[in-house]
Amino acid sequence: MFLHLPIAMMGMLSPIAVSDTVPSFSIVRECRFEGESTVAFDRCSKDETEARQRLEGEWAQFVAADKSTCIVESTIGGFASYVDLLTCLEMSNEVRNQGDKSRAPLANEEPQSMGPGRPETTVGSGHGPNSRAHP
Repeated sequence: MFLHLPIAMMGMLSPIAVSDTVPSFSIVRECRFEGESTVAFDRCSKDETEARQRLEGEWAQFVAADKSTCIVESTIGGFASYVDLLTCLEMSNEVRNQGDKSRAPLANEEPQSMGPGRPETTVGSGHGPNSRAHP
C-alpha cells in the first residue's frame, strides 16, 4: 500500500537544481528596500548590476553545491541580491581553497600543549606536591 512512499519522499528531498546560468533577480525590489532616496536607489542598482556582470563572467568557476546554498541564502526574506550571492560564492570559494592548504591556527585559538613534562608546557607547572617553590 505505502511501498512507493519512500521513493516519492526521496524525490522531494533532491537538491535544488542549479542552472549553468546566473539566476535572474529583480533588483528593483531589492533596491527599493535598501533606500527610498533616488541616490540610494541608483547606488544600489549600480552595485547589483556590477555584481551580476561579475557573476556572469565567473559563474562556471563556482561549485554547484555552493551555488545552491548561496542562491538560497541570497534570496532569504523575499529579497534577492546579486551582491549577496557574489559575496557568498566568493567566501565559499575561499573556504574551499583554504581547506586545501595546511591550516594555520586562528588568532583566538589556544596553542596545543606539547604534552606532560615538556619544557614548553606551562599549565600547572610548580603546583604539584613534588615541586619546589620559586623565589
